[in-house]
Amino acid sequence: MSGFVEKPEPTQVPGLVHLHTGKVRELYRNEAGDLVMVASDRMSAYDWVLPTEIPDKGRILTQLSLWWFDQLAELVPHHVLSTEPPAGAPADWAGRTTVCKSLRMVPVECVARGYLTGSGLAEYEQTRTVCGLALPEGLVDGSELPAPIFTPATKAAVGEHDENVSYEEVARQVGADTAAQLRQATLAVYARARDIARERGIILADTKFEFGFEGEGLVIADEVLTPDSSRFWPADQWAPGRPQPSYDKQFVRDWLTSPASGWDRRSEQPPPELPQEIVQATRARYVEAYERLTGTSWS
Repeated sequence: MSGFVEKPEPTQVPGLVHLHTGKVRELYRNEAGDLVMVASDRMSAYDWVLPTEIPDKGRILTQLSLWWFDQLAELVPHHVLSTEPPAGAPADWAGRTTVCKSLRMVPVECVARGYLTGSGLAEYEQTRTVCGLALPEGLVDGSELPAPIFTPATKAAVGEHDENVSYEEVARQVGADTAAQLRQATLAVYARARDIARERGIILADTKFEFGFEGEGLVIADEVLTPDSSRFWPADQWAPGRPQPSYDKQFVRDWLTSPASGWDRRSEQPPPELPQEIVQATRARYVEAYERLTGTSWS
């Protein structure tokens, strides 16, 4: 089993039609046909949406994405039209709302990896490949790759797991031209973001993007380069051969799989509530990632 421990009821706002409840975001359509995304404070791990929220998480994700969209605008256009909550929306939507273009979304998670870890490491240890791409011998957890690689995945529904696929499979699904555009854009954006993060003492180990088309033009959408969609490591603590300290939700994953949680992820039981010390420590990591990357204080 997986999914929501307790699925929330979407907020009803005049003039908005609710379209989808995601792991973190609620998606609406307004009367002009634009999409309205609202980032909640929900936390997901191991294909579960946990019963405990992380205060300010949705605002941090939204504001960090907006900052990154500005940094990357010359490489690829983004989908944001406005950050004003619609009339009649709850006050809590301030800072966590984006009004966006309605795009023809490409059904592929576009993952860029500059370092070996996670599911890529698991595949490498078995086959010396990641998504069918051959890698050198001798790499370990946290190794920097000879060059960044494009390792796409299928998009999964809530409660299901994204599945890594080969570039050839993506080309088969969406066409060779679109696959080539996705790979080029993903690696270009990753390279720019990696360099910006490195200047701020952070390693961008890997990240995932979503793209859609406006007419014939490729547009980057959803969230971008947040602790939910990326692995950020403190550069001064990087040491290949072990799991790296991180600014992402790995901290929550580690607690869930520790004896302290009492939870067996292989069972059919939903995960437990997070203790307050884990909640506060997780929030602190998200805040620190925001502050180090943007150079501004979170308030």
